[in-house]
Amino acid sequence: MKIIREIPAMKDWVRAVKKKGETICLVPTMGYLHKGHLDLMRMGKPMADHLVISIFVNPTQFGPSEDLDKYPRDLPRDTELAASVGVECIFHPSAEAMYPKGYCTYVEVENISEGLCGASRPGHFRGVATVVTKLFNIIEPDIAIFGEKDYQQLAVLRKMAEDLNMNVQVLAHPTVREDDGLAMSSRNKYLSTEQRQYALVLSQALLKARRLVEQGERSAEAIKAEAVRMIEQTPESTVDYVEIVDPALLKPVERIEGRAVMALAVRVGATRLIDNITLEAS
Repeated sequence: MKIIREIPAMKDWVRAVKKKGETICLVPTMGYLHKGHLDLMRMGKPMADHLVISIFVNPTQFGPSEDLDKYPRDLPRDTELAASVGVECIFHPSAEAMYPKGYCTYVEVENISEGLCGASRPGHFRGVATVVTKLFNIIEPDIAIFGEKDYQQLAVLRKMAEDLNMNVQVLAHPTVREDDGLAMSSRNKYLSTEQRQYALVLSQALLKARRLVEQGERSAEAIKAEAVRMIEQTPESTVDYVEIVDPALLKPVERIEGRAVMALAVRVGATRLIDNITLEAS
């Protein structure tokens, strides 16, 4: 397995692959891989001739008070895990290579990026869209796979690829969860043993919302209020947002008619966690 750190070398590798008429599947990551990442890689492995992952903690998607400096990093561990699922190449550039001195070009996806995490993390999706555009330009994947846990990110990147006529198919993998329901995330590492238990309220609140819809509740406000109540009753847990939105444009809905997505962000201690679930009224 190759670990490529320089952009020209990565482009040379891609050029050789494309010259043979072969295809590439990319799984972008920020590293500190977990089972969720590996499941995305397993999904992508049979879809193309070559499976590539990127490991890059992207500074432009972190706010001034966020966890860029302490975000977990362990390249030897990540390399071993990636090799175990058949990754052929890891692109691991430096921040200086991706954003050299004088860098001043950014990608913004309007409207769809403004609510949910976009409201509480200004500039986040500008950073995400920019770095993924750069990865798509460098690696030229035919397929790119992202997890549904980051539902808004997935929607933003699909819209970006569509609007900019990018030659890549953006695919989703369902959220991967621990046995007790907690969505897998590299940030789960920050949680203490007690906080790890408190964090279960995210998935529990979402499942309660689904049960309410199945029982006939259609009011988005009533469903959100129950989720907020559950979270606020949980120690060390603070609501960032709880929203029910249209699955395509992510606009808030007042009633559950057909399919909707309930998304939430909660701080458990100092750790910000996100999760979502599909709600469907028959």
